[in-house]
Amino acid sequence: MTQSNAEQIRNEFFLTREWRLLNNGSYGACPKPVFEEFQRWQLEVEKHPGTFIGRWPEWFGQSREALGAYLHCDPKDLAYVTNATMGVNVVTNSLRSWLKPGDEVLTTNHEYGACNHAWLFACGKTGAKYINHPIELPITSDDDFVEKFWSGVTPRTRVIYLSHTTSPTALTFPLKELFRRAREAGILTVVDGAHVPGQRDLFLDDLGADFYTGNCHKWMCAPKGTAFLHVRKDVQHMIEPLIVSHGWQPDKKSAQPLYDYVEIFGTRDISAFMAVPAAIEFMRSHDWVQVRERCHLMGMETKRTIENYFGTQSICPDTFEWFSQLVPIRLPDNTDMAKLGQIMRDHYKVEMPLITWNNFKIARLSVQIYTTQDELDAFVEGVTTHLNACLTATA
Repeated sequence: MTQSNAEQIRNEFFLTREWRLLNNGSYGACPKPVFEEFQRWQLEVEKHPGTFIGRWPEWFGQSREALGAYLHCDPKDLAYVTNATMGVNVVTNSLRSWLKPGDEVLTTNHEYGACNHAWLFACGKTGAKYINHPIELPITSDDDFVEKFWSGVTPRTRVIYLSHTTSPTALTFPLKELFRRAREAGILTVVDGAHVPGQRDLFLDDLGADFYTGNCHKWMCAPKGTAFLHVRKDVQHMIEPLIVSHGWQPDKKSAQPLYDYVEIFGTRDISAFMAVPAAIEFMRSHDWVQVRERCHLMGMETKRTIENYFGTQSICPDTFEWFSQLVPIRLPDNTDMAKLGQIMRDHYKVEMPLITWNNFKIARLSVQIYTTQDELDAFVEGVTTHLNACLTATA
């Protein structure tokens, strides 16, 4: 894609031109046609609230049909939630009546803080233990990761909880083999897939997780506050409502649709969920497979330029399987990240998370459809020009 084409696509978003926004992974960005569809639904509600709200099951169902086709799963196994953190909370709340003292929930040290808190809260109520199993960097292969993680499984492991793409380290973990082993061992699997939808194709039925939650508003270009929870049919009976409302029927739980328990909890604005099909259409119309490939290559080149310049070792193999549009760039271990971040904001107007994780210094770069090569070049210039002034005396 040429610079002029990238600029043209940038015009399809509301994003400010005053900043180089290389942080799509945190909150996403909604393009104008999708946002307009979101607002159209809001206006429809106000025209005739009673009729509109009375048709919620129909509207939700149509939107879920489009999402299910996109995620390659039965839409009846999906329910809309506000974000992936809420999706994780639905699961942790549901499992509180199932977990027993001494049970273990096995996870890694790469997980998102808010979801760690959800599990710690649930385990604190049940007497279960939340086991943070270290996965050290760099990771060299799929087998390397699988074996390192599986070594933490014990006879007390009842749940495996993992990010699909991690927030602090931007790694996409290979999960399918772990889930196969877990099912054989009778262990439930729960996935925080906040960053995955839109960054890579998801085949949820094939992946095999018992519970999978992901955001539509990060990389799928949907409005803020749109996410989903996918639950395998054979464990849907375990789901309990986070908020008890009309969707809960005490004498019909075994036959209740998943979405009744999760989605129905009083009057609210559901317009963002209704705009998810428009986000899917936006991606289709822009050939999203090609977009992902282009963004990955742009991010890869930026990563290699900086890591080669400073002689740092990649934290994972440089392949699409390990990262897509969310790119982990390793900086020298003695980088003063606060100082570097201040320089990048003040002098280059670059917004990007600069993360310290277990003494690793990682610039978490996001490359979305609207990202231009000029923005990446400015980021590279800023880092290579000023990082040496941000190094501390000892590593």
